[in-house]
Amino acid sequence: MKSIAIITGGKSPEHDVAIVSSRNIFKALDHNKYHVSVIGISRKGEWFHLPEDALFEEGIEIGASEQHFPLCLLPFDDQPIRHKDNIDIAVSVDVFFPIAHGVYGEDGLLQGVLEYLNRPYVGPGVLGSSIGMDKDVTKLLLQQNGILVTPWQTYFKGDEINFTELEKLGYPLFVKPANMGSGVGVEKASNIDELKHAIKIAFDYDIKILIEKGISGREVETAVLGNLKPEASGVGEIVVNSGFYTYENKYVNNETKVIIPAENLNEAAVQLIRSTALKAYRCLQLEGMSRVDFFYVSDNEFYLNEVNTLPGFTNISMYPKLWEAAGLSYSNLLSKLVETAEERFNLRNELRRVR
Repeated sequence: MKSIAIITGGKSPEHDVAIVSSRNIFKALDHNKYHVSVIGISRKGEWFHLPEDALFEEGIEIGASEQHFPLCLLPFDDQPIRHKDNIDIAVSVDVFFPIAHGVYGEDGLLQGVLEYLNRPYVGPGVLGSSIGMDKDVTKLLLQQNGILVTPWQTYFKGDEINFTELEKLGYPLFVKPANMGSGVGVEKASNIDELKHAIKIAFDYDIKILIEKGISGREVETAVLGNLKPEASGVGEIVVNSGFYTYENKYVNNETKVIIPAENLNEAAVQLIRSTALKAYRCLQLEGMSRVDFFYVSDNEFYLNEVNTLPGFTNISMYPKLWEAAGLSYSNLLSKLVETAEERFNLRNELRRVR
């Protein structure tokens, strides 16, 4: 049996969402095929080996129990994850499944650590993860490759905000931290006072923020899977009954609807969305998996909003639901993701490292 180590938690505000996703992944992995262990990263960034049942404790605080064993990392060792207090005890790992959403988890930092631990891991590599996490860099690269994106302006903390220029974009405006997911820190502004308040909130989460023109369109998404020859699922739609797709509307309220397949889209539009997602996947250097989100205005006008390089795996998450609708069960999807991780690892190990 191969050993899969789920990595969950993390230093991001999305810590709790990561735990929910990892619970679902743990249950859905084929335990006849894989031995599954759990590595938890505390809110302070400390690594712990968790008992399997700890993952399912409500309100779990990683590192707060004597049964959460501190870990040390030994790059390129035969057994690179060991108990800190007794290094003779190792966590067996053939493939890592990182599911630590947000900063320090899907922005390339964790992926860099896993590269040094010299094991395959699920999801994009260091560069793709870094690009996909930074909404500003993502938009610049997409725009350079001829993919339509929402008009935006970028500001760094300490910049003088040109409100006159911003208002030329037209209200409503959406203010976002450049490096954050799950709708954390995102605010909608319909006037100058709301805009100033939204900017203040966004700068609480990042030193770089985006201010985007609001697009009146349907929120549609597709899921991409694979490495050099990726595939795109069908297209689904998110319908929010009140407000916009905030953290609360994603994970707290029960009013958000997921519709798969998206209704009243002709086949030509569906294929164009899927092909655009695959083009974006390539130009953003993505691998393994990503969810690609669009604002659909008409068959001839749709904007790529964001990519999510480690999409959620909660009960309401679109990524596994899209593949399930395409005929790939949750369990088989996870096995496929493990296979793509091993495929990429093997491809890179075949490269020459000396002249």
